[in-house]
Amino acid sequence: MIRRDRIRDLLSSGPPPADGRPVVVCGWARSRRDSKAGVSFIDLSDGSCLAGIQVVVPAAMPAYAEVTRLIHTGTAVSVTGRLVPSPGRNQSVEIQADAITVVGACDPERYPIQKQATSLEFLRSIPHLRARTRTFQAIHRVRSVLAFAVHRFFQERHFTCVHTPIITAGDCEGAGKQFHVTTLDLEHPPRASGEGIDWSQDFFAQPVHLTVSGQLEGETFACGMGDIYTFGPTFRAENSNTPRHLAEFWMIEPEMAFCDLEGDRQLAVDFVRCTVRDALAACAPELEFLEKQQAPGLCAQLQQLVTVDFAELTYDQAIAILAKAGRRFEYPVSWGCDLQAEHERYLVEEHCRSPLVVSHYPKDIKAFYMRLDDDGRTVAAMDVLVPRMGELIGGSQREDRLDVLEQRMAAAGLDPGRYQAYLDLRRFGSVPHAGFGLGFERLVCLVTGTQNIRDVIPYPRTPGHCP
Repeated sequence: MIRRDRIRDLLSSGPPPADGRPVVVCGWARSRRDSKAGVSFIDLSDGSCLAGIQVVVPAAMPAYAEVTRLIHTGTAVSVTGRLVPSPGRNQSVEIQADAITVVGACDPERYPIQKQATSLEFLRSIPHLRARTRTFQAIHRVRSVLAFAVHRFFQERHFTCVHTPIITAGDCEGAGKQFHVTTLDLEHPPRASGEGIDWSQDFFAQPVHLTVSGQLEGETFACGMGDIYTFGPTFRAENSNTPRHLAEFWMIEPEMAFCDLEGDRQLAVDFVRCTVRDALAACAPELEFLEKQQAPGLCAQLQQLVTVDFAELTYDQAIAILAKAGRRFEYPVSWGCDLQAEHERYLVEEHCRSPLVVSHYPKDIKAFYMRLDDDGRTVAAMDVLVPRMGELIGGSQREDRLDVLEQRMAAAGLDPGRYQAYLDLRRFGSVPHAGFGLGFERLVCLVTGTQNIRDVIPYPRTPGHCP
């Protein structure tokens, strides 16, 4: 076992004695500068916290010239020395080095990350190295805290975590934009009668694909265990090159039996408040850094999400407000249109000036499983809209009436034979139930103030890009 002290612990352990205490620190050099007095200063990071620690290397240290010659930005080193109070203004402690070992050399001519600021766009081209940067470390430390906050939120409310299938034969959204999974020889697939592929020879003996949502399977557990949630990867084969879309992302989907749209709305609002509150409490240094780097006013916006009431509008009211907005939107507004990001942000940022829940959307623009309202034209659906992001959460009360669900599936062109298990929930002890879905990366974007969703996931999968 390699003995080492974490920088996080050294910075939080209180002031050391004047003559210092012995430490061993391993990490990567962010920078090195040499003074005219023959002393080198290394900014060292080990990834345990956002801050680095200054290592002071005196010229009298053995092999000083050789060691410092080898240390550049990106070099991995092990430092043995003493933790002492720092006379500098920007740090309370520093390390006086007694010995330094170069663990991993780094060619300064080829290493793509330098001391000066590097754009997030460039860092996307080197995803295997961008975890060395402060910005990426800050974003992903927040992501880690939020992932824990998700589980804590539901576990404290006695929800059961369910791992739904990644490979599935069902299509929750009915959109057809899915990644297919097969073991067949794609160059010479077996043929059935006529020109069609003989799927009986495939691994599962039928067409299957990567899941677009765990909702349908989640409903089966909710209709037996009460309150459940899923938190796992989902996949959409949509050719969307936007800052808001990924082909592979993580989805949070709670489902609750004996619950209506109002209960669903309240859980969604509580979820946003609690997860953001946890991030503010646990990631203050990271959020302050990100506010300076990329998102002015970030912390105040997050505090608003935690403290203010969420406004409520029906879709009808939202359309009326947009029609009277006195501005030309890129996408024209009329009843029956799906709200676009520009519409959502206007409602949140200019009209309501607060987070917003919009409910009761037209049935024709929503999925088949959403409960039909009594007016026959809208469904019991809701979206949670937030500043900068627009839609963060989409949810609904599910259609629990067998005859109505069958009619909705027929209208959507879905084969009921592939959904017998889902229909059985309505045949055997059907109950009102509701749930919502939240793309985890959008939550991370919201909390970190990151503009492009590709910067909040370690390895973004997008059209034409799978490094």
